[in-house]
Amino acid sequence: MGVSASVKRSKQWWLGLTLLCSIYGSGCGAESSIATISAESCATDPAFVWVPPGQFGRGSDQMERGYGYRISAIAAADDKTSRVDAEQFLRKSGWFDREPQKAKVELPGVCFGRNLVTNQQYQKFIQATGHRSPGISAVDYQRQGFLVHPYAEVKSFLWQGEQFPEGEAEHPVVLVSYEDAMTFAKWQGEQDGNVYRLPTALEWEKAARGTDGRYFPWGNDWRDAGTNWGQDVAKGGGRTSRVGIYPLSRSIYGAEDMAGNVFEYTSTLRQLGRVSVLKGCSWDDSPGFCRAAYEHTRPVASRHILFGFRLVRLK
Repeated sequence: MGVSASVKRSKQWWLGLTLLCSIYGSGCGAESSIATISAESCATDPAFVWVPPGQFGRGSDQMERGYGYRISAIAAADDKTSRVDAEQFLRKSGWFDREPQKAKVELPGVCFGRNLVTNQQYQKFIQATGHRSPGISAVDYQRQGFLVHPYAEVKSFLWQGEQFPEGEAEHPVVLVSYEDAMTFAKWQGEQDGNVYRLPTALEWEKAARGTDGRYFPWGNDWRDAGTNWGQDVAKGGGRTSRVGIYPLSRSIYGAEDMAGNVFEYTSTLRQLGRVSVLKGCSWDDSPGFCRAAYEHTRPVASRHILFGFRLVRLK
């Protein structure tokens, strides 16, 4: 089969999957999705970690949300804005009030990606298939909205043909859409005979926080050195970082970058399949956003320098 036919088939597969998501409402990768791989089989693949079956506490309560606002306000305070004023502003935004209420949820075990998919891994995919390189035009970026960063900053993340930004082979791939991620998952399975998909939002949250209700992979107290977050953005810096270099951001199951670096697409869709729930937080975020309970939603066609993804393995 030629490259163009393969790409066309992948797109048809994804569109069919999206249609099913739309029909059934909440989306693909249903929260109760059953694993088809054993813990023993998962353990033989160093690219994945096993998150065992059982209950965990998803979502947040008023105490946790309040803590999120406070630590974000501390990070935002400066010579012109007091911590109190910053916290009042953040509370008015209601960002954390939208999180699901704390509740016990039963999940099957899942073979969860140890790391985010990197530029180097994604490069092999586009070289083999002719799929579009990560990127977005200035016009599409403006039309997309939720700019956060001006397009001038986006330019340094753009690929030149099939080449990722210099020195960033092990950085998470960004400027890819939900469709791109799903197509990559299908292609990867065709290469090695396994089956992959994106994690559900619940699978991701459990993989990040375990079963003891911790706010972050390392516990309940925020640590500035715990992950790649927005502390350098105010100084004119900030960018994705190489995967797996923040030990504190490694979950109890061994999954890396479970707070910070980039937001991650999940297979949990809303609004009749039009938006994906993203988990985690990015390299430009405040501490409160890096809690495992936080979730973000964006259209499935979005491409941004803050969004990446990882896979789960089904067999």
